[in-house]
Amino acid sequence: MSLTRPRLRRIVTATAVAATGALVIAGCSSGSSAQNIDESAPKDLKGTVSLWHFFTGREAGVVKSAVAGFEKANPGVTVDIHAGQDDEKLQKAISSGQNIDVGLSYSTAIVGSFCSSGAFRDLTPYIDRDKVDLSDIPKAVRGYTAYKGKRCTLPALADVSALMYNKAAFAKAGITSPPKTLDELKTDALQLTTYNADGSIKQLGFNPLIDFYENSPEHWAPMIDGRWLDSKGNSVIGTSAAWKKLITWQKDFVDEIGYDKLKAFTSGLGQEFAADNAFQTGQVAMQIDGEYRTAFIKDQKPDLDYGTAPTPVMAGLGHYGSTYIAGNVAGIAKGSEHPELAWALLKYLSTNTDAQVTMANGLKNIPTITSALESPKLEVDENYKTFVDVAGNADTMTSPGTADGAAYIGTFTKFWQAYQEDGGNLDQKLQQLDQDIDNANQLAGP
Repeated sequence: MSLTRPRLRRIVTATAVAATGALVIAGCSSGSSAQNIDESAPKDLKGTVSLWHFFTGREAGVVKSAVAGFEKANPGVTVDIHAGQDDEKLQKAISSGQNIDVGLSYSTAIVGSFCSSGAFRDLTPYIDRDKVDLSDIPKAVRGYTAYKGKRCTLPALADVSALMYNKAAFAKAGITSPPKTLDELKTDALQLTTYNADGSIKQLGFNPLIDFYENSPEHWAPMIDGRWLDSKGNSVIGTSAAWKKLITWQKDFVDEIGYDKLKAFTSGLGQEFAADNAFQTGQVAMQIDGEYRTAFIKDQKPDLDYGTAPTPVMAGLGHYGSTYIAGNVAGIAKGSEHPELAWALLKYLSTNTDAQVTMANGLKNIPTITSALESPKLEVDENYKTFVDVAGNADTMTSPGTADGAAYIGTFTKFWQAYQEDGGNLDQKLQQLDQDIDNANQLAGP
């Protein structure tokens, strides 16, 4: 796993897609991906097929290794790999009509815009024709790779979140096990927090500020089994008693330490994806993070004594052992001149167990098929295993796509950031949040 590439991160990705997704939507209509396919798959594949992906450096080599397995199984096919193509480049290329066969994105947020606009072709005819059994793909993953019943993408690895905790700090504070509930998390965090003589924070048990590193509505949703939109695409966040309880819990936590103290402390912390990450330096004793952190620690802080555990949940609401999952998605571009070759490559990368294991072992992300999660070839240590286990949990969840690139998550985050600082009438603010999300969804279209 590269220690520099953008992770599959929440609002950064969602808002970027919302801003650049118009490039794709403006460039094609929902009918542009219509196609006629042969009644049966070709028995002998020959030719060259292109693959555009965002990986660079060592990670690009991992993808190349997985592709080599496809070429070995199909000796008549050559894969022309275009590495380092981020989502914006991919969107612009598809919109301009370039010959792209398979596009691999780091964001689930593109699915709504790519499916609704026709930028990626509908895969259902291929899946039905070849009788591809998608049951090996976990339910939540099947959910985020389709939009309003249209499947235009398949998964290719994912990120999940869990709790990371500093074992040495726990032992010093006399805490014997990681917290399972939010009440336990807060109690342990306050016990682990220490202060300088001037009252400023020296070490923080857990940073409750929204948008600190991976603190986001998505990664906190499993704490309460939080839901986002109803069947018509309208926001249910503002009317959710569960979300209100979580926001209230978080605000009380912030207030108990002090918003200004937390902001001052946070402003002095290192960058999330740098060696001076606050968990890696010991300045924060617990944090919600992704499986990729295990690779960062191995590379940057190999002597760190830490453990991992499922994300704590609010008693009576969340399902302990579940998580939030989102990840890389891939599809066949609307302008593909070799759709059968593209389909064969896409199907291999997304549904072949060995291909998924090869990529997961090299990239240290999470496989998106159960057979790979359970494969004895998957390299799993004690801390990485937590992420593998929560990824396969039946209650693991994701967030639904929308035509504007799941921009509602960005709207929710901005609301929460403002509320944790200023407070106010939460009921009124939540009502306004729903209105803002619904208005934006209506403007984005179907």
